[in-house]
Amino acid sequence: MPPNLSGRYTFVSQDNLDPYLKALDINMALRKIVKLLKPEKEFVQDGEHMVIRTLTTFRNYTMDFMLGVEFEEDLGSIDGRKCQTTVSWEGETLVCVQKGEVKNRGWRQWLEGDLLHLEMTAGNAVGKQIFRKVN
Repeated sequence: MPPNLSGRYTFVSQDNLDPYLKALDINMALRKIVKLLKPEKEFVQDGEHMVIRTLTTFRNYTMDFMLGVEFEEDLGSIDGRKCQTTVSWEGETLVCVQKGEVKNRGWRQWLEGDLLHLEMTAGNAVGKQIFRKVN
């Protein structure tokens, strides 16, 4: 049975974010801003329905979806694109596949103790962030 990710998580660290943002064709000024942010994550999980909020002082982003059901994701506030997105469990890892202009785009999230690991891919680039559960 997959874990329940419900709760709030604070930023701990990140690695290799610039190559990931470049692969998304994010301009240099915005990449610098994004790398300075210390986002918080908030998960609300109710059966097959999930809401993931990424909260920052610059911009917030909300994903609201049903697990295993493809939907059109509007990433306009992130990189100006739309894609077809499916989020599902692979064992204890939450996996997101985003089909669109950028090949091999998506992310994986999993818990290790009270740490939430986020691995984001775009093309051949992989960026990582770690968050700590606070409630």
